Amino acid sequence: MDTFSDDSWLPADIDAQPLVQAAAALRPVLREYKDQTEDGQRLPPALVARLREVGVYRMVIPRSLGGLQVDPLTYLRVVEYLSEGHGSVGWNVCNNSIAQLVSLGLPSDGVAEIHGNGPSIVAGTAVQGGGQGVEVPGGYRITGHWTFGTGCQEADWMLGSFQVLDNGKPRTREDGAPLFWRCVVRRSDVTVLPGTWEVEGLRGTGSFDWTVTDLFVPSHRTCPHMGVPLDNQWGHWPGLTYALPTQCWVGPHHSAVITGIARGGIEALIALATDKKPRGRSFMLRDNPQVQEAVGRADAILNAGRGYRSSTIAEIWNTIGRGENCTLEQRARARLASTYAADSARQAMDMMFRAGGSTSFKSDSRLAECWRDLQVVGQTSTIAPEWYPIAGRALMGMDAGPRLR
Repeated sequence: MDTFSDDSWLPADIDAQPLVQAAAALRPVLREYKDQTEDGQRLPPALVARLREVGVYRMVIPRSLGGLQVDPLTYLRVVEYLSEGHGSVGWNVCNNSIAQLVSLGLPSDGVAEIHGNGPSIVAGTAVQGGGQGVEVPGGYRITGHWTFGTGCQEADWMLGSFQVLDNGKPRTREDGAPLFWRCVVRRSDVTVLPGTWEVEGLRGTGSFDWTVTDLFVPSHRTCPHMGVPLDNQWGHWPGLTYALPTQCWVGPHHSAVITGIARGGIEALIALATDKKPRGRSFMLRDNPQVQEAVGRADAILNAGRGYRSSTIAEIWNTIGRGENCTLEQRARARLASTYAADSARQAMDMMFRAGGSTSFKSDSRLAECWRDLQVVGQTSTIAPEWYPIAGRALMGMDAGPRLR
C-alpha cells in the first residue's frame, strides 16, 4: 500500500483551521436565515452564496480541481458548527459533500464536466435503487423516481442509482445480485416533486422526491455502484483523504450533524436558564441544582461520544498514513463510534429538553427546534442501532456482513 508524505499529519488543533473558524463564525448568520430556510424548504440563495464563499462546498474536492481536500476531522467539525447554527444547513452540507465524493469516482471526462470549472454542488442519494436504465450507444437511457433529494434546490447536479435492464430484465453481477450503477444528471434535467417533504424536523433541507423520464445520460457520467469513497479505485486522486475507507465518511457525516444539533440544544438551555424564572419560583432556572447537574452531565455525555468518534477516525488516518491496511475491527469501530456519538447526542438533548420545562414544547422555542431536528437525524440508517451488532460480530471474529467491506 502507498505511503503518504504530503498530507499524512492531522492538524494539531482542528478548531484553529481557517475553514473551521469560518464555519463557527457563520452560526449567528444561519440563525438570521432560519425562518426563511424553513418556510421556503430550502437554503436561501443568499445563504448558499455565503457558504460557497467560505469554502464549505469545496471541502472534499481535490486541490487539483480547486477544492480544499480537507481531512475528515476538519470536515466533521465544520459540519458540527453548521449544524449547531441550524440543523438543516449542516445536514445539506454533509450530504452534498458525500455526493461530491461519489462523483469523483466517475470517469475523468465526467469529473471534468462536473467540477472542471470549480467544485459543483451535487445533491441526490448514493443509496441503491430508484431508477432503471437501458444501455444505448454512448450511455444509458434512464427513468427513475428517487427520494431524499437533500439540497436539490441549490444543487448544480443530482446523483442517483439505477438498475441496468437487458430486454426488460435486471442485469446481474457474477454473484447473481442485481447490477446497479450510479449516474449524475444535470439539475435542469430533473423534475422535483413539491409536497413530498412534509416532516417534523429538518424541514429546511428541502429533501424532496425527484424524477427523470427516459433521460439520456452519457457513459462518462455513470459508474458502478460501490462504496463511498470508492475504496482502492481513486488512485488518480493523490492524497490520504482519498485513501480512507468508506467508514471514515459515511456514518460520521450524519453523526456530526446530530452532535452539532445537540450542542446547539445545550447552548439553548443555558441561554434559557439565564433568563427564565420558573412560574411560582423565586429563583432563576440556572439556580436549580438539577438544571446545573443536567448541563454538566449533558456536556460530558456529548463530548465522550465526540471524543470516541474523533480518536477512532484519527487512528485509521494514521494507519493509512503509515502505509498499512485498515483492519475490519477499525472499520467496525468507526461505525460503532459514529452510532455511539449519535446516541450520546440523543441523551444529552433529552436532558436539555426536560430541563427547559414548559418552554421546551413551544413551537417557536430553540429547544423545540433542536429536539425536532435531532430526532429526524437520529432516524437515519447510517447511525441506527443495528450498527452495534454489526460491529460486535466483527469484533468477535464473526462474519459481519457486507456493510463493513
